[in-house]
Amino acid sequence: MELPGLGEHCSERACQQLDFLPLRCDACGEVFCKDHIRYDDHECSSTYKKNVQVPVCPLCNAPVPVQRGEIPDVVVGAHMDKDCKYNPAQQKQRIFTNKCLKPGCKRKEMMKVLCEQCGGNFCIKHRHPLDHDCKGSSRPMSKAGQMYLPCSVQ
Repeated sequence: MELPGLGEHCSERACQQLDFLPLRCDACGEVFCKDHIRYDDHECSSTYKKNVQVPVCPLCNAPVPVQRGEIPDVVVGAHMDKDCKYNPAQQKQRIFTNKCLKPGCKRKEMMKVLCEQCGGNFCIKHRHPLDHDCKGSSRPMSKAGQMYLPCSVQ
C-alpha cells in the first residue's frame, strides 16, 4: 500500500528523491533531502541572506561590523587604527612577582610571604625563620620554641 500524500520530492533537479522527512531551506524556502539541504549542496541563490560572517579584531577580540559591499580586511584594519581598545600593558600582567630573598632560590609566589622576624619576602619553602637563616632577631626560633622560653612576670 502506497501513501501518495506523504513526503515531498527534493527540489534539486538531479535528485528529485521522495523524502518522508523533507527539510526546508531557511534562505530560499525550497524543500530538499538530507543530502542537499546545505547551501553549497543545492547552490542556493539566497545564501547572502543567511550566510553572514562577522570578522573579529585579532587584537581586542571584538566583532567588527561590515556593511554590504565593504571588504572585511579593510574595515578590520580601520578598526585597528582608530577604534581598537587593545592595551598591551593589560595583556602581559605578571602573576608571580614576589621573588624569594633566600640566596640561590629563584622561586616566585603570587602573594607576599613575609617573615615575622626580619620582614623579608620568601617562597613557601623558605618562609620559616629556620629555613632562610633569619637575621631578624638574635637567633631564629619557631613559635613552638618560643613557648618554652622562661617568661618573667613582674
